[in-house]
Amino acid sequence: MVNSSHGHKPRTPAQHRSRRWFMNKALLAGGVSAVAVMGGYAATQAGAETTSTADATASATPSGPPAGGGFGQTIAYDDFVGVTTDGTVIDDLYAIHRTGVSTTPVVRAGAAFVNSLTDDQKSATLFDIDADQWLDWTNVDSNDRDGLALRDMTEKQYKLAIKLLKAALSARGLENATQIRKLNHYLGESSGDTTKALNYDAYWFTIMGTPSATDPWGFQFEGHHLVVNYFVLGDQVVATPTFRGSEPTKITYDGVDYHLFREETAAGLKLLRSLDATQLATAAPGTETKTGTNLTVGAGNDNAVLPYKGLKASELNRRQQKLLLDLVEVYTGTIDEGHSRVWLRDIEKHLDDTYFYWIGESEDDSAFYYRVHSPVVLIEYDAESPLAYHEDGDTSSGGPNGTPTQQHIHTIIRTPNGNDYGVDLLKLHLETDH
Repeated sequence: MVNSSHGHKPRTPAQHRSRRWFMNKALLAGGVSAVAVMGGYAATQAGAETTSTADATASATPSGPPAGGGFGQTIAYDDFVGVTTDGTVIDDLYAIHRTGVSTTPVVRAGAAFVNSLTDDQKSATLFDIDADQWLDWTNVDSNDRDGLALRDMTEKQYKLAIKLLKAALSARGLENATQIRKLNHYLGESSGDTTKALNYDAYWFTIMGTPSATDPWGFQFEGHHLVVNYFVLGDQVVATPTFRGSEPTKITYDGVDYHLFREETAAGLKLLRSLDATQLATAAPGTETKTGTNLTVGAGNDNAVLPYKGLKASELNRRQQKLLLDLVEVYTGTIDEGHSRVWLRDIEKHLDDTYFYWIGESEDDSAFYYRVHSPVVLIEYDAESPLAYHEDGDTSSGGPNGTPTQQHIHTIIRTPNGNDYGVDLLKLHLETDH
């Protein structure tokens, strides 16, 4: 559907692929191109401008190794299926219902932000509820994004934009997002250029649909190492996929000590260390190697097929199941408290069918990967190799194929089986209410 008030028409397949195709291909190819993409935008932009549409669309899948870091091929909204274990969506997992948790604060904040925009800004920022924009995101440090950046807002608009984030996120989630943005600015300073994508306010808002207490709508907040997709229908919320990462994660900057993803790291280790030898052999079988990047369902992998691996929660005792839920809550707890509780309860209903999987060592400072995966939630944590930050100045272990470290962490949470971006809820809404 096309909402004439928003004025956005779908991109052609060629236009859709060319927007970020070069950037993702460079990442998949690895080496100097990938470091240029992740460590500095300028080199990639120069290449992107000389890449023709014909070249960009020559192959539906970029060349190079498997989608390291989660960078795959962006698809159109109409082609969305969602992450599955075997290509088949499990039906009847999601339903339109009353949660009892008000969305009034985020609706009002969204409406106020939209009303503050000029006509030109609305043209760039407002999209239809089923727009391809939902799926067209990346955590790469790129200036090539739709919407309105924080840095281009008036003072009033900036305050309203942050108020929208504050309404959607918990205090912990907002603090983490703020810290990610600050360390992104640190990278800009250390690379000598904060004028492009490596700065505190190089983060873009787009609005899908119209903020409403009854009709479906949502927003996307997108920039380097931070992407929040937030769908609203009545008093229901779907806040996936949400990508959070940082490089570095632990540093003193402007006199402030930062240690991002400490809770995610500690909660994963605590659950792993609670397992007995038999459980450990299943959860962390050692059949895969911790590489520079093990993330599988990042940007461009909306239709990934990912079989279950690891230890099933039905094989955990009650204390261990509680530790698993504590780990999940670290991720779900980044949205507003009421909807976080609703989300966690929905996940708990499928606890026995939840799997925990681990790659790598398990010391406090080890670089490791873990996954929590059930029919209704998919979480990945990945300590990756350094691309732009090197504690000791030694760049020999950097790059996509370098030695991983906790100074570069990527995380993502998704809703498998078709409800990322609230797609399944929107389908149900259109079938039943329209």
